[in-house]
Amino acid sequence: VKLLIMTDFQKYIQRYLDLIPSENWLKEMEKSGEKTVAIYSKRSEEQSHFAYAEGKWTLKELLLHLSDTERIFQYRILAIARGDKNELPGFDEELYASQSLANERHLDSLLEEYQLIRKSSQILLETMHPSALANIGTANGNRISAETIAKLIVGHNLHHLNVIEERYLPKL
Repeated sequence: VKLLIMTDFQKYIQRYLDLIPSENWLKEMEKSGEKTVAIYSKRSEEQSHFAYAEGKWTLKELLLHLSDTERIFQYRILAIARGDKNELPGFDEELYASQSLANERHLDSLLEEYQLIRKSSQILLETMHPSALANIGTANGNRISAETIAKLIVGHNLHHLNVIEERYLPKL
């Protein structure tokens, strides 16, 4: 029996991948996007400034974090799928959030941006050949396939939907 020992990176991404409820991750991408839009569409401008605890992101900052992260993941997918051998950099999500000025924007604007980015991801991935999705590259110092990054878009979104449902919505 061969034991599989996961690296810290593999454990980190697995927690997101485990959230995807079916093998059809493209369909789950669509569904998680629709659920995100539905939740945010029901929030007022005032509610979108809510953070469930001191030092936590507001709902606006969280939504822009989803958009920022998905944009970065799109670039990684594209670069790896197209055979780029350059090591792709990581990013500091806290720095991005602190510099985003999300709270100065209207919720409708942030929601429109999220929807356009998600649609862009779906088109990119629906039109990508399976062999390109299987390509392996290096992002943030870790070897990873384009397809795994695509799945991380879904799992990351689902993770934050869970946080919204568990920590934000009960206090609104």
